[in-house]
Amino acid sequence: MEAPEEDEHLEFKEAKENFHFEKLVKYCVALANEGGGQIILGVTDTRPRRVVGTRAFSELARTKAGLMDRVPLRIEASELPDPNGRVLVFQVPSRPTGMAIQYEGAYWMRRGEELSPMSPDMLKRIFEEGVPDYSAEICPKAKFSDLDPDAIKKFRAMWRRKSGNEALDRLGDEQLLRDAGLIRDDGITYAALILLGTREGLNRFLAQAEIIFEYRADEASIPYQQRKEYRHGFLPLHDELWDLINLRNEIYQFQEGFFVGDIPTFNEAVVREAILNAVCHRDYRLAGSIFIRQFPRKLEIVSPGGFPAGITPENILWKQFPRNRLMAEAFAKCGLVERSGQGANRMFEQSIKESKRQPDYSRTDDYEVFLTLHGEVQDPNFLRFLEQMGKETQASFTTEDLLVLDLVHREQPLPQNLKGHLSHLRELGAIEIQGQAKGSRYLLSRRFYGFIGDKAAYTRKRGLDKETNKALLLKHIAENPGCPLTELAKVLPHLSKTQVKTLVRELKAESKIEPRGRTRAGRWYLK
Repeated sequence: MEAPEEDEHLEFKEAKENFHFEKLVKYCVALANEGGGQIILGVTDTRPRRVVGTRAFSELARTKAGLMDRVPLRIEASELPDPNGRVLVFQVPSRPTGMAIQYEGAYWMRRGEELSPMSPDMLKRIFEEGVPDYSAEICPKAKFSDLDPDAIKKFRAMWRRKSGNEALDRLGDEQLLRDAGLIRDDGITYAALILLGTREGLNRFLAQAEIIFEYRADEASIPYQQRKEYRHGFLPLHDELWDLINLRNEIYQFQEGFFVGDIPTFNEAVVREAILNAVCHRDYRLAGSIFIRQFPRKLEIVSPGGFPAGITPENILWKQFPRNRLMAEAFAKCGLVERSGQGANRMFEQSIKESKRQPDYSRTDDYEVFLTLHGEVQDPNFLRFLEQMGKETQASFTTEDLLVLDLVHREQPLPQNLKGHLSHLRELGAIEIQGQAKGSRYLLSRRFYGFIGDKAAYTRKRGLDKETNKALLLKHIAENPGCPLTELAKVLPHLSKTQVKTLVRELKAESKIEPRGRTRAGRWYLK
């Protein structure tokens, strides 16, 4: 049996002779708190992992019964035969939503190779998973007069336009909001206040539902040149906020033949989507305001509360968890957001299509979501290439396709979940793949460099052919006898270490070079 790689859902322990039962319980609790996984005994802790076998827990049924007595989950235990020894696998399911599991007075988690109690921030995020939708809760003292009639009028028009249901015009204001779920027999929801509330109503009941806009002409500047504070139902502000940002929205012009194209620094669809996400998914139980900070080439949108449970910068495109579901449903009725998602894919797609940097969530923490939108066009040639590819192939690129093309263009590593789109893009003639498996390299196709009139750049990025690379290695070894592999890798920096190893093995098989010494101490000489 080949040992798999360790990740956040796998834990390997050598445990040749024994493994303490209480420690096993704590690891099972930690894995459950982290979403479930497996602990495997009889495999080395360190890489390269090897099966060494274990004598621990010879009575496996008894061990399983003991685990179920201490951990309120059904943990499966199995024994895998292997020529190198017995391997035990304990399969741990995830904890229930909104509930962390404790043992001996602590909620355990893994920290590197050790176990430690969970931090208060992580516990808070877990407990929040089970919290009811705050936007659907009733504001006890709010009245219908705390809602703005003009905002209700706008909500009606947007809902009618999205649904095509003209009968909405015949409903009274109160019945309209009842049908939308924004008010109930027991009172006015917080969602109704956030979307439709008057300034006086928000001042009394939800002052933190505020958006603050600031403009600075210089990123290093502390004083702002303009500041506006909005404490009013959001629906009437949606257009006003965009108009304010658009006042200083510079246009970048690019030319293709006789055609001159315009790209605004801040794309309207991207900005609107970012603001909607901030309003819809912030934590209204916290006292902070939403901040929109505009600079000439950058826009920052900061909202209180961190990501909803289970959402991270890495999975925000693929996973949705609306913190304020009733508000999300109201936005969907108005045609402002998709009911199925958060709209982050729109922001990424449009940014890549305009050859801008991807939306950046890297400054997000447990207390606030910090989104940066960069407005500067990075490479007009890449933008034109995407347009031309779409025209020629009549194929529309998916979000994943665009992410792959963008990362390849910027020579960034590809996450594993995107590699499945490589073959499709290669068939379209958009990218090329060099090497195999871990040694693979990806680059934009020859067509891209021909399109931009820089074929030399393609040759430089693709590198030399195999025989030329081997000749370079052979020449270096002849001039520098006793080269280690690390030195040979520097001779061909455009290749991965695995690809250099392959070339060295071929030269050895051709009886042109020979090794002296073993492993890392080995040196290469002409034969």
